[in-house]
Amino acid sequence: MLTAKEIRESFKDFFRERGHQIVPSAPMVIKDDPTLMFTNAGMNQFKDIILGNVPAKYKRVADSQKCLRVSGKHNDLEEVGLDTYHHTMFEMLGNWSFGDYFKKEAIDWSWEYLVDVLKIDPARLYATVFEGYASEGLERDNEAASYWEAHLPKDHIINGNRHDNFWEMGDTGPCGPCSEIHIDLRSDAERAEVDGLKLVNQSHPQVIEIWNLVFMQYNRKADGSLEPLPARVIDTGMGFERLCMALQGKTSNYDTDVFQPIIGEIGRLCGKKYGDDPKVDIAMRVIADHIRTIAFSITDGQLPSNAKAGYVIRRILRRAVRYGYTFLGQKQAFLYKLLDILIETMGDAYPELKAQKVLIGKVIKEEEDAFLRTLETGIKLLDKVTADTKAAGKSEISGRDAFVLYDTYGFPLDLTELILKEKGLGVDIDEFNAQMQQQKERARNAAAVETGDWVVLKEGEPEFVGYDMTECDAEILRYRKVKQKAREFYQIVLDRTPFYAEMGGQVGDTGKLISGNDIVEILQTKRENNLSIHIAERLPEDVTATFHAVIDKEARRATACNHTATHLLHEALREVLGTHVEQKGSYVSPQSLRFDFSHFQKVTDEELRKVEMIANRKVREAIPLDEHRNVPIAEAKAMGAMALFGEKYGEEVRVIRFGSSVELCGGTHVSNTGNIGMIKIITESSIAAGIRRIEAITGARVEETMNALQDSLKEIGILFNNAPNLLQAIHKAIDENAELRKQAEEYVKEKMIVLKDRMVKSAESIDGVKLIRFIGPMPSDMVKGIAFLLRGEVSKGLAFVTATRDKDKPLLTVMLSDDLVADGKNASAIVRDAAKLIQGGGGGQPYFAQAGGKNADKLTEALDKMVSSIVG
Repeated sequence: MLTAKEIRESFKDFFRERGHQIVPSAPMVIKDDPTLMFTNAGMNQFKDIILGNVPAKYKRVADSQKCLRVSGKHNDLEEVGLDTYHHTMFEMLGNWSFGDYFKKEAIDWSWEYLVDVLKIDPARLYATVFEGYASEGLERDNEAASYWEAHLPKDHIINGNRHDNFWEMGDTGPCGPCSEIHIDLRSDAERAEVDGLKLVNQSHPQVIEIWNLVFMQYNRKADGSLEPLPARVIDTGMGFERLCMALQGKTSNYDTDVFQPIIGEIGRLCGKKYGDDPKVDIAMRVIADHIRTIAFSITDGQLPSNAKAGYVIRRILRRAVRYGYTFLGQKQAFLYKLLDILIETMGDAYPELKAQKVLIGKVIKEEEDAFLRTLETGIKLLDKVTADTKAAGKSEISGRDAFVLYDTYGFPLDLTELILKEKGLGVDIDEFNAQMQQQKERARNAAAVETGDWVVLKEGEPEFVGYDMTECDAEILRYRKVKQKAREFYQIVLDRTPFYAEMGGQVGDTGKLISGNDIVEILQTKRENNLSIHIAERLPEDVTATFHAVIDKEARRATACNHTATHLLHEALREVLGTHVEQKGSYVSPQSLRFDFSHFQKVTDEELRKVEMIANRKVREAIPLDEHRNVPIAEAKAMGAMALFGEKYGEEVRVIRFGSSVELCGGTHVSNTGNIGMIKIITESSIAAGIRRIEAITGARVEETMNALQDSLKEIGILFNNAPNLLQAIHKAIDENAELRKQAEEYVKEKMIVLKDRMVKSAESIDGVKLIRFIGPMPSDMVKGIAFLLRGEVSKGLAFVTATRDKDKPLLTVMLSDDLVADGKNASAIVRDAAKLIQGGGGGQPYFAQAGGKNADKLTEALDKMVSSIVG
């Protein structure tokens, strides 16, 4: 029986022998494509080639790509663990042809690999072909069907509809028919009883798709029409986990050696055995799947957070914790303990797991601990909702409450239902679904982007000249209109551009396109599918003119200073803190820089000062820029440049060296470090377990900050009569202030006692109640102080009622002795009712409550109302 590792390598070997270049997996987290958060298919890293934005270096390519499908149309998250074949993270084996071979070779080779190499029984295989779509003038894919007929009987070739057998990259872009290969893994007896033909695409767990061959031959335009692609593309994807299941004779992906070692370790940690209890089995499958996703996402640079891709990873992690908490009895963090077995299982194929083990473990454990605390809080809230629901005589909690638990506390609906079932209650499902739908609509509307077709003015490849020039002549290659949030703007692609497109943490350039008197402001430059997209609110008057493209030079200079400073700070951090420090993110703009790095404790003030001093020493040395373009990656690493985890590098890279600082970098930099002027670290903080962040400024911003600081010191000095030793004068003032505050507090206490005694003497006795009332100005803290002094002296029959003003703000106060509370009096209810008169509200406890308001003119009326509620 082939192991998972052997299967993965056999696929690569097969296509290597057929002229394919084997390329490494791209990171699972996508950083330069605004349309995607995660790599959800093998074709993502080749999107630029498929779109025609860059030429294909290799006409034939194959790889094993780590993918993640938990958002958009590929959202399988809630299915994961419940069945045998859905996953969040999975590996996709694929082969591509860019304008080379097409349907015949793709079909013939897929058959040869499955049947001749892997020895799969051909009688168990079925192929689907596109049945056509008359309204778009698309006929049945008879070409693909004819090639399949050389391998399969006609009754194993099935027509598939547009949904299943016409693949599209998105609403617009490359698309085409596809042919899926399905395998019937049922026993011979089951196959004899029911023909597999009836079960293809019917969600049967043992009759499943294992390989999809996509024949990209059209381009979908914004109006929905199709046009032929100039260069046809083959894009295939085979589910690695499903293939392992088929070859290892299993009926579940989770029974293969891809997952079983992890599941075994989960069982050991929890003291439970896989296969004994269906609910426990689901929990183990969920956790085995999710730990892979979480670990690889962190490795690729995506930390759990509350936004975008980070929120998706946090949600997956919390789903795993919740299953462990509910079904495996794991009330303490435990996911991080699975890292060793995960690395043992996948570390050879993906060595980045080994290299980042400590960081991954710390991040996961901190997230687990935080969510377990949140779970406890949510359960307490649910207990209160349950009690209120029962008290109201209802049999189900509101869907709104269930949605708050889901949205705020991470409680999926099934967890809420499970807990409520034990208490004999249910959930208003319709209201919950309505709340969920409203949230989806809000998210959809916020993210909605309406993009027109590219208007192509001339063919050509864009050229970036911004490393050497800040202005140049240029022509427009293409443009399109984009609408988002009721705002229209235009995206423009130039044949030559000095504008740096946002990438690698560096913001994009701004500037102008000038043609005679026509000046178009470029508001931002972004990178999308390897194109530099210049964003403007309007098009030039003549889009066919030759323009002078000019960037904002001052902003570029400031940005370059900050970018070079990140390199110097990175090296200095490694020197001071240790070589475990690695960049985990950065943001570089004209105003400031932000640098995230791996480190497992707070950086001390002394360490920060050392980092700053080392970096500024390099600034004063005025080290010239040593730039190397188009360097083979192996040669760049030999020069000492570090490749960052989670980044996708080409075969040739750009190396930036400033003395001993050597980094792979595509950003813009100063010509020598002296241009920076000075680096000043402003803040240091934690952004996640094992990840620290420093923020800093350079150049003119340092000068502005130092001037502001100097002005502040001068003003402070004036306040202290320009004392020669300002620090000593401040300490003396603080000490004197503390003594004066102490004296003032003693005076206030004495005054409260005097006022209290005076109030006691003026107390009224009504029906056995000693009533003390007061109206007038009085600080709120003094009112409260007197109330509790009285409560300490008078244990029975006391009612203290005041209507006071503190700096023109009205305040109502009620204090009751315990016997009055026992008789049914409630200070909180009394004060809330009276507060309506002063246009306010408040509350408290049955024996003491306060309420504020807006209308001081009604204080007398409010006081009378409170008194009548007590002794009326």
